[in-house]
Amino acid sequence: MKIKVLFFGLLKDVCGRAEDELELPENAVLKEVFDHYAALYPRLAAMAGSTVLARNQEFAGSDQPLTDGDEVALLPPVSGGAPLHEIQDPEGHWFLLTRDPLDPRDAERRLLQGSDGAIVTFHGVVRNNTKGRTTLRLEYEGYEKMAIRKMAELGREVAREFSVGRIAILHRLGKLEIGEASVLIVVTSPHRRAAFEAGLAAIDRLKKVVPIWKKEFFADGEVWVEGEWDHSAPVVSS
Repeated sequence: MKIKVLFFGLLKDVCGRAEDELELPENAVLKEVFDHYAALYPRLAAMAGSTVLARNQEFAGSDQPLTDGDEVALLPPVSGGAPLHEIQDPEGHWFLLTRDPLDPRDAERRLLQGSDGAIVTFHGVVRNNTKGRTTLRLEYEGYEKMAIRKMAELGREVAREFSVGRIAILHRLGKLEIGEASVLIVVTSPHRRAAFEAGLAAIDRLKKVVPIWKKEFFADGEVWVEGEWDHSAPVVSS
């Protein structure tokens, strides 16, 4: 059987490709995909404890069986006119991946209702340094179809958990300059405490479960920013 394999973030550099087609025997499992590339690229083998596998845009355990035509993605830890993915829920929640600048006022207008007594907006912006090293710009890439679904899942989860009215999570992809917003979270709620707590929970969870990666560019080089998966993500091995 043949499957499509996708590589993201640092793993794209390690394996020297963004995608590949792999032929496997019938009854193969997901771990065999990782093992195939780990044998070719020893650096990948050393990253088994931090690499997560996805099958058809869902996190999957290493022992999950494969079928012909599956799409398998190898995912490093998340940091965090163009292709655009958007989900607008009937409840008023809004989730967006875009290469265009983010507009907080537009998001606030979309979400705010007469019953709301609070609106909390968080901007994650590109800063000009990392640990004393001057940053020139950032570049974000994502496993887009999976990322928008995970953004919506965690947004709905946060809205239920904190009993807020509506939530919006918007994330930029592509090249970003210093001072530009990479992520925007807006929460509306009858009460301020719930809105603040929901916004904080949303950004903390986004950085651990949504497959979006960040590359940082310096005057003397560039590097993928390593993050950390949520404890529930099925890494290849511990």
